[in-house]
Amino acid sequence: MGTNQYRFKYDEYGNTREILVYDSGPPVHGISFVNKGTAFNKKEREMLGLEAVLPPSVRSLDSQVEATITKVAAREDDVDKFRFIRELFDRNVTLAHAVIQSDIEKYIGIIYSPTVETAVQQYSSMFRQANGIHFYPGNINNAEDILRRYSHRDIRIAVVTDNQGVLGIGDQGVGGIAICLGKLMLYTQGAGIAPWHCLPISLDVGTDNKALLDDNDYLGWRHERLQGEEYLQFIGRFVRAFRNVFPQAICQWEDFSKQNAYSTRDAFADELISFNDDIQGTGATVLSAILTAMKIKKEKLQDQVFLIHGAGTCGIGVAELIELALVEEGMSETEAKRRIFALDSKGVVTDKSDCDLYKRRYATQIMEHPWLQNESLSLDEIIHHSGATVLVGTSGQGGCVGCFTQEVVEAAAKNTSRPVILPLSNPESVIEAKPADIYTWTNGKALVSTGSPFDVTNIDGRVYNTRLASNALVFPGIGLGVLASGAREVLPSFFTAAARAVSEFVHKEDMARGCLVPRVAEIKEVSLKVALNVAMTAVEKGVSRPCVFSDFQHENDEQRMKKLIRKMRWEPDYLPLVAM
Repeated sequence: MGTNQYRFKYDEYGNTREILVYDSGPPVHGISFVNKGTAFNKKEREMLGLEAVLPPSVRSLDSQVEATITKVAAREDDVDKFRFIRELFDRNVTLAHAVIQSDIEKYIGIIYSPTVETAVQQYSSMFRQANGIHFYPGNINNAEDILRRYSHRDIRIAVVTDNQGVLGIGDQGVGGIAICLGKLMLYTQGAGIAPWHCLPISLDVGTDNKALLDDNDYLGWRHERLQGEEYLQFIGRFVRAFRNVFPQAICQWEDFSKQNAYSTRDAFADELISFNDDIQGTGATVLSAILTAMKIKKEKLQDQVFLIHGAGTCGIGVAELIELALVEEGMSETEAKRRIFALDSKGVVTDKSDCDLYKRRYATQIMEHPWLQNESLSLDEIIHHSGATVLVGTSGQGGCVGCFTQEVVEAAAKNTSRPVILPLSNPESVIEAKPADIYTWTNGKALVSTGSPFDVTNIDGRVYNTRLASNALVFPGIGLGVLASGAREVLPSFFTAAARAVSEFVHKEDMARGCLVPRVAEIKEVSLKVALNVAMTAVEKGVSRPCVFSDFQHENDEQRMKKLIRKMRWEPDYLPLVAM
């Protein structure tokens, strides 16, 4: 919609107080941020020229939500439900978010993983309405002008993808933007960042997915992926434009390939307030589960040995966060790295391995572990020799399905009384081992969290709750904490702070049942706690702006930040409209 149709009026905390509407009549229905459907009251209908446009009865938001839930339930399958909710979002943002909030645990599986993977693959055939921005070589030189069209929305966070590394399904070309849309909906649900402050961006540098290139319906830039200097120049042009237009906004990198994820994150860390959720958000989520396991085991993080099966983007991100947490607890970097074994498709990454640069930081010294000279060791033998007590699966490869076999799990159980087993590859079809099997093989001793949702497991009368280790527990709070503190950069310590916050939120009763992370249904409360931890870390590290609100001046920093964070949150309620 045109920028002259509406404006937002904010309070002193940056929360939207009312919407100024510069249009009238039927076009008002086309403004998704303004549209209330049948909930426009009599006064609003008169001042916005909607008196005869709508039927006479006025519905409340609650009654709209109830009716919409029934309509969603009637849809044939989750993909159809996804399509319905996205179309509702395009018409009426507030109602869509109110429906999702009514049962976030159910709807997160529809608007995000696992349903979103199908939506990504069917993006071109499903396309109904434009969402976000698609940059490609034909328009990247105009990136700054294009971004300025969104300045009236006060963009505070953008999720940006080059579409190459969609988890579990790889290069999906233009369809990758569906992931960005889903994650931004979770930023709104968890962190309360209003939808109009969110911007999904696709950096369409082509695709190497031949099926897409051969598909007549494909909507993306029909070209093989840019490589090398051409690719870097494209990303650089985007970064400069984004920095110039939205210097205070967060840029979350999403679904870059393992080759580009680290280089992009690190190359532009000083130019943008940015992070990579696949690397750092995943690392924080996994670390939070491990920290909870330590509380259950009554053991220290420093006493564990970590084996990460899958040294890709996610796996090395986990290694980074484990290393940082160990260092924060007093261990040297050298000693921390000695506690971490990373495996790729060729085996343990060592100082003799021919591997990508981003993996080499976690290359194990063969001199310190002579058993590594045997390159034909099986996974259970590696666990035996390394003494691994924490086993993390992030391979995400079809060829690794079920690779956490009974022998592997039992080998880990021999190294500790309660092994921590985290089969995180998703969807379920590529998981390393199913929770029920892990519990059976360890006689219920294993502490388990997964990357796909599983029902409660009942074995011989004993009930096991396996919680989903979802990044949604981390990244919304990271974003809110950065915005609330005014942090000038995203520090690695923000993610250990987030992990500790998530772990602290797991109740004692849940820990007694072996739960390692909170329920996704608690995303709002968890995000508030993560945001506070992150914001206070920014204050302690000296990268935040001071809190200047007069009504907070008689309270300490933490109390002020807690109140500010709560006041910044948007809730899915219809806002007052002012006809202009």
